[in-house]
Amino acid sequence: MTAADQRRLIVDQFTRQAVPFSEMPNHNNEDTNRLVIETAGIDADDTVLDVACGPGLITSAIAGVALHVTGIDITPAMIEQAEHRQASLGLKNMTWRVGDIDPLPFDDDTFSAVVTRYSFHHFLTPKKVLGEMVRACRPGGKVAVIDVFMNTPEQADLYNRMEKLRDPSHTRALLLEELTGYFIDAGLTDLKTAFYKVDVDLEALLAATRTEPAGADAVRQIFCDDLDKNLMGVGAVEKNGAIHFGFPIVVLVGRKT
Repeated sequence: MTAADQRRLIVDQFTRQAVPFSEMPNHNNEDTNRLVIETAGIDADDTVLDVACGPGLITSAIAGVALHVTGIDITPAMIEQAEHRQASLGLKNMTWRVGDIDPLPFDDDTFSAVVTRYSFHHFLTPKKVLGEMVRACRPGGKVAVIDVFMNTPEQADLYNRMEKLRDPSHTRALLLEELTGYFIDAGLTDLKTAFYKVDVDLEALLAATRTEPAGADAVRQIFCDDLDKNLMGVGAVEKNGAIHFGFPIVVLVGRKT
C-alpha cells in the first residue's frame, strides 16, 4: 500500500468513526489523561503539538494545563469534532489544523512538547513520523507517544491480523522494544514509561468503528478462540455473554537534547 492509499483509508475510516470515537468514554478517562500529562511533564509554560489529534480528547485535557495546544489531523470530520469539544469546554488556548503529519507543516524547534496518542498503529512509517515530531520539538522539550503495544512477535501477529479485520486503516502495533528503539535512534534521552489498559466491550467497539459484517464475524471468532488463552496479550474474557478485553497502552516519553 502506498502512503497516499493509506491516507485515503485513514480519512475514510475516521470520517465514519468521528462521532462514535469522540463519544467513547474509554477514550477520555480522567485518570489516564492525568497519567499522560504527568508522565510527559507538561506544565503551564508548555506550548504543545498534538499529532493526529482526532476529536481533541487528550488535546483538550492538555489544554487545561498547558499555555497553548495545537492539534493537527488529516481527517476534517475529526477536527470538526475537536472544535465542537473546545467550544463546549470554553477553552481559548487551542488551535486546530487539518493537514498531513509526514512531513509536519511546522518549522524546526517550534513546540516545547510534541505528543501523539493512539495513532502510531495507523502509520506506514512510524519511525519517520517520530523524526518529524522530534524536529518540531525545541531542544530540551518533550516528545511523547501513547499507543497500543505488544510484548512478543507472536502476540503482534495475531493482534495485527485481528485489528486489520476490525479497522482496515490499522497497520501494525509495535513491539515495546521496537518503539523504545525508535526513541533511542532519534536521539531522545531521559526515557520515561507508564502503562495502562483501555478496557472495552467487543460489541460496543465493533459498533463504534462500524466494522463491516464479514470482518466483525471474523474478529468475533478470533476473540472466541483466544478466550482465557491470551495469545493476543489483551486478556480477553467472557462476562455475562459478552466479550471484554483491554488494549495495553504505553506512555513513552523522551527529551530532545
